[in-house]
Amino acid sequence: MAKYKIKTHGGAKRRFTRSAGGKFLRRKIGINNFRRKKRREELSKIGRKLAVSKGTARRLRRLMPYA
Repeated sequence: MAKYKIKTHGGAKRRFTRSAGGKFLRRKIGINNFRRKKRREELSKIGRKLAVSKGTARRLRRLMPYA
């Protein structure tokens, strides 16, 4: 008999990525509004991704089993 596949959560799939080291990465917040008020250093850091916390990573492993 064939085994069942687990569905990947669509919202998590769009918001998070998996790094080569196995960490889940997320986008930074607050980049869509008030850009002209932010400092130059802040704006340059916006493009980078951040690793999620341990608790969130545990939850994401359940939501994205094949990532």
